[in-house]
Amino acid sequence: MNIDFSKNTDDLIPAIVQDSETKTVLMLGYMNAESLQKTIDTQKVTFFSRSKQRLWTKGEESGNFLNLVDIKNDCDGDTLLIQAKPVGPTCHTGADTCWQEENKESYGFISNLENTIKVRRENADSEKSYVASLFEKGINKIAQKVGEEAVEVVIEAKDDNDDLFLSESADLLFHYLILLQAKGFQLEDVVNVLKKRQK
Repeated sequence: MNIDFSKNTDDLIPAIVQDSETKTVLMLGYMNAESLQKTIDTQKVTFFSRSKQRLWTKGEESGNFLNLVDIKNDCDGDTLLIQAKPVGPTCHTGADTCWQEENKESYGFISNLENTIKVRRENADSEKSYVASLFEKGINKIAQKVGEEAVEVVIEAKDDNDDLFLSESADLLFHYLILLQAKGFQLEDVVNVLKKRQK
């Protein structure tokens, strides 16, 4: 890595720490050349503490280490992005992150859709909400809808109309997310099973 520590008068550069799995930003610290080398050598994220004026390994007192996974520098060579696996909470307050956010994997739009399904299940009028009406009909109806959508995906996969295939795929995924919630799960639970199977 070509890192320019000289851009700042104190020879420190910002180091953004991100959870290597969830991609959540955990904290921001500062590194000099010595702390960077120690991070690489020990595989534990180490900063230069501006208040203590010494090297400081995150977790040296709490045991909540940041185990190094990867380091990248930015296009200007004066900021680091560190991917790590946190052992326990990162913030000294006991929070997962220094922004008081939960370090939870998010699937972007899919996570938002799961939340919408949850809200409609709990609060919507079943006469006005398709989702609420499905939940009211029970697990058998929801499972049946997933089966129907799966068959339609298979049928469209054999044809050449990509728009219909994608539309039926969206219907299948939507109804599968409903089924997961009906069983008390979310997509994250399925992803965790897949992670365990990864070799």
